[in-house]
Amino acid sequence: MKPLVVIDVVGMTPKLLAHMPNLARLGWQAELGTVLPAVTCSVQSTFLTGRTPEEHGIVGNGWYFRDTGEVHLWRQHNALVAGEKVWETARREHPGYKVANVCWWYAMGASTDIVVTPRPIYHADGRKSPDCYVRPVELHDRLTGELGEFPLFQYWGPTASIKSSEWIVGAARQILVKDQPDLLLVYVPHLDYDLQRFGPDSPEAVVAAREVDAAIAPLLDDARALGATVVALSEYGITPARKPVDINRELRREGLLEVYTQAGMEYLDPWTSRAFAVADHQIAHVYVPDPADLPTVKRILSELPGVDSVVERAAAGLDHERAGELVAIAAPDAWFTYYYWTDDDRAPDFARGVDIHRKPGYDPAELFFNPADPLVKGKAALNLARKKLGLRYTMSIVPLDPSCVRGTHGRLPDQPEDGPVLLCSDPAAARTRLAATEVRDFLLELQGISVKEPVR
Repeated sequence: MKPLVVIDVVGMTPKLLAHMPNLARLGWQAELGTVLPAVTCSVQSTFLTGRTPEEHGIVGNGWYFRDTGEVHLWRQHNALVAGEKVWETARREHPGYKVANVCWWYAMGASTDIVVTPRPIYHADGRKSPDCYVRPVELHDRLTGELGEFPLFQYWGPTASIKSSEWIVGAARQILVKDQPDLLLVYVPHLDYDLQRFGPDSPEAVVAAREVDAAIAPLLDDARALGATVVALSEYGITPARKPVDINRELRREGLLEVYTQAGMEYLDPWTSRAFAVADHQIAHVYVPDPADLPTVKRILSELPGVDSVVERAAAGLDHERAGELVAIAAPDAWFTYYYWTDDDRAPDFARGVDIHRKPGYDPAELFFNPADPLVKGKAALNLARKKLGLRYTMSIVPLDPSCVRGTHGRLPDQPEDGPVLLCSDPAAARTRLAATEVRDFLLELQGISVKEPVR
């Protein structure tokens, strides 16, 4: 069986491939249909299970957990994803089938042989240090010994850069050559950063595309030398963002969203709110406990500038208990903020920091230093020095003005050149288009594995 390397180059589009010669030469190219919502966790789960978000349950990068009364984004446990994964199907025909996952989502607790995924050290005094979760245990020291510590602060936040993608590619190369998995999954995130910061048509986007292409080139060379088949694909394309939409503030103005106050800061109160939204790029799950409120909420949000449509979850193809009763979809150049406070002086302290697990929605402003604060970088450096000394600190560096964001995604693409793409090195498998739900079976077919109905 030929080994298979699957590289998720997030944000790669047909337009950007003009600046990515190493990937463009990989082989044939096909249009890749995505799913709603076109966000990382949902699309990756569809690639690996062949199911839609309605079926596998990953209705976004996060949702309202009704059983705990809390909003959580970026959970990591694989048990959240329903459905048989591609490698589990392969193992029914080839029991010794070996799989390595390098930074694809929901890696923890998965049945793969090798796992590498970002996982900070959360110290008892509140500090957070860069690191990663690795299995087998001994692989952690092998990778960090060769590559250094996982560059967590270059993986997300204002200092996110190509360094994290280079580390990931370096880890993937080691695993491919030394551990020789049958299937190697690799997630390369760098395009996400500058395309959201500067927009997909910016000079910075071209530079980012070239950087990613150069970083991946050695992995492509290794795969070629080992006779591996390579698939490179993307989850979505990033389109220009011009209009942030404060969906939760509108619900609050209408008396539907509740907050509670502690230490002068306001926090979303999902337990008492008649309606609130979990904002996720261009999609928002709107939770409305009382069915009698649905017509009112739908009318209010449908009239909000920047909202393209508001539909019940079944009409959006997201009829799952985790989804909101309503799903709001932004206009092509708009996106949803999670903001619910109406006075920045009463914003919670996490709003000004990189805090992906406490914010009740996605916040692309985390990619920026606050431009309104001329001392912000100096403050960040001082806080890092405090961290190294073992002192507690608050990293208040993120702007509360979302107008700096220039790129977004989440809705279905309006034209193929702005959508995802799939490349493959095996000429015998060529086709012109695949749906995201077909990727799982396509990967099995590339290795000559029978496509069997997954266990349901």
